[in-house]
Amino acid sequence: MEMRRQEYTVGDMLLIYTEDESGHMGFSLQPEGFDEPGTSLLSAQDSCVQVRLEGDDYPNGFANGHTFHGSQTAAMLRLKEQFAVRENRKITVHTLLSDGRVEADFVLWGYEDGDWIEASTAIRNLTDEPVRLELLSSFCLGGIFPSLTEKDAGAMRVCRLRSRWSAEGRMEKIPLEELQLEKSWAGYGVAAERFGQTGGMPVRKFFPVTGIEDSASGRTWCARLAVPSSWMMEVYRRTEEVVISGGLPDLDFGHWRKSLGSGESFTTPAAVLTVCRGDFDESLRRMMHHETITKEAEETGKLPVIFNEYCSTWGNPSQESVIKTLGVLKEKDIDYFVIDAGWYANEHGGWEMNMGDWIVNRRLFPNGLRVCADAIRQAGMIPGLWFELEIAGRDSLAFHKEDMLLKRDGHVITVGSRRFFDMRKEKTRSYLHERVTDALKDNGFGYLKIDYNDSLGMGCDDEDGIGEGLRKQIQCSLSFLREMKEKYPELKIEDCSSGGHRLETSFMEATDFVSFSDAHEEKEIPVIAANLHRAVQPSRSEIWAVIRAEDDDRRLRYSLCNTFLGVMCLSGDMDGLDRHQWQIIEDAIRFYRNSSGVIINGESYLHQNIGISYRILTGTQVVIRKTAADREVLVIFHRFRSDEGAAAIPVDTEYTIADSFGEEGCWELSSGMLTGKLKDDYSAAAVLLRK
Repeated sequence: MEMRRQEYTVGDMLLIYTEDESGHMGFSLQPEGFDEPGTSLLSAQDSCVQVRLEGDDYPNGFANGHTFHGSQTAAMLRLKEQFAVRENRKITVHTLLSDGRVEADFVLWGYEDGDWIEASTAIRNLTDEPVRLELLSSFCLGGIFPSLTEKDAGAMRVCRLRSRWSAEGRMEKIPLEELQLEKSWAGYGVAAERFGQTGGMPVRKFFPVTGIEDSASGRTWCARLAVPSSWMMEVYRRTEEVVISGGLPDLDFGHWRKSLGSGESFTTPAAVLTVCRGDFDESLRRMMHHETITKEAEETGKLPVIFNEYCSTWGNPSQESVIKTLGVLKEKDIDYFVIDAGWYANEHGGWEMNMGDWIVNRRLFPNGLRVCADAIRQAGMIPGLWFELEIAGRDSLAFHKEDMLLKRDGHVITVGSRRFFDMRKEKTRSYLHERVTDALKDNGFGYLKIDYNDSLGMGCDDEDGIGEGLRKQIQCSLSFLREMKEKYPELKIEDCSSGGHRLETSFMEATDFVSFSDAHEEKEIPVIAANLHRAVQPSRSEIWAVIRAEDDDRRLRYSLCNTFLGVMCLSGDMDGLDRHQWQIIEDAIRFYRNSSGVIINGESYLHQNIGISYRILTGTQVVIRKTAADREVLVIFHRFRSDEGAAAIPVDTEYTIADSFGEEGCWELSSGMLTGKLKDDYSAAAVLLRK
């Protein structure tokens, strides 16, 4: 069959569109200069837009109930028009496809010198009757052909970042063969690995990112979704070609469907795509160029030091505890003082039981919150306050305001002691602006920590079904955050969801900082924090160092070195430390301040030689972060349970040691080799090099 082909170049990537004689359109992405001959085999079944409408025939090959890929509407789409728009350094390619009932616009854009592209799909109902979507991909990327030689078996691997509470960002790489993603002997029977998550915690089981790494050819394809609610990725294979697609979940996976009236349109969330010569880590470094740093960090080149009292009081703050801690911190180089959960708590339920009313407990804060906020500002810091603003706790009055709460099948959704505000309702948003936004502003707080400590599950009641109800709910939560910024522009917002369950692009763009994890004082903190360099800009990622009065020098340095992997967040027994302990903390703050430039602007290279368990850590970890042109290099070295206490790193001979933190004499730089030596298990050190 004769094929027509159109190419566009973005940076070092080649965007390849292949159209067959009947107008079917496939899409491939290749490193420039590495054209894959097999792209001419892109099939109609693997259209660059995967869509299913209610009433479509289902795909065969044992696919029904397994995948919607290749459904009837996707197979019927034909090319109507393709055009590119060039403006300044930006190129946007529109590919319009139609089957007569709907028109899909598959849009890709990127910068001429960029190393990623952004993709989305807009679909419009061309008929006079409603149509109902049951699948619409943000992207569908084909043209990935594994080597079929015996020596290359296992060379192509599916790469993912797994996630669970207090163990976020663990990488896995699984050969196609182990996932049974090989072509069958007859070329019949669908193979599909479909994964993602459902609910309001977009990073609950996986991060919304996947890669296809091919060590045989030295290439990696990578895709990441900006979806703050339920999402789905799929690796699909029926022939020699491997196809990856993703976006909102389909009806089978996430109960998502969407009705479009005559002439109505819907646009998917964005996906970011890249391809590179290199491994999965290299593709993720390219992805990080899409993630923005905070405006403050970009303008000032500085990162803050945050104190959060949660691990000081464990959810039982008071005016007395705040004032007592301020007496110690007022002379320290700290920027924010955050009062965490419990300032509203009743006497018997604790901090988890009466969120939602947001009335200060006068037993704990007899003079209200303003006194504490003023005292924090007088001590030279910006005051912050914790809210779980989308939640009503069991002991609150809000727990019983059913007209403001989410329902499923007509019943209020209750998860443990929590119910969920219906953020789609103007009444709810007005209530929360009064109780949260106005309270922050009126009491002089300049920092908000928002939490979200359970998932509402598959979704909530909506005319289009619970999956679409969930999508609308979370989009309204994001809109509320943007409204808060409009009403109170000076406010800094930290996004926390039981630690790291919302480490996703949409939430990061709506906030200033994110909480990296709830592993507050665990020994695996440096591993989790390093893993997150693959998904989160370190200049946004708050890393905890919980300081205890009984900590010896080794433990102090271990905890404090963790914070150099992101934004320094201190907690613990700050009023029980002696002068020597404070000197170590102040040395760490000085080093962190000196290293802010490379933390903000660098690229990370992870060298992990650790065992399989995060709870029983063995081995060592070295994180190297470099700025452009390698003007600065930050090296953070952790030793766990290990017989090896040294790290040797080749470096340019032009470097000198600008600053260091750790045991005296643990770093040596000589003849282009940087050597770090740690004597004890669970110890750490860091060094800053400059040319």
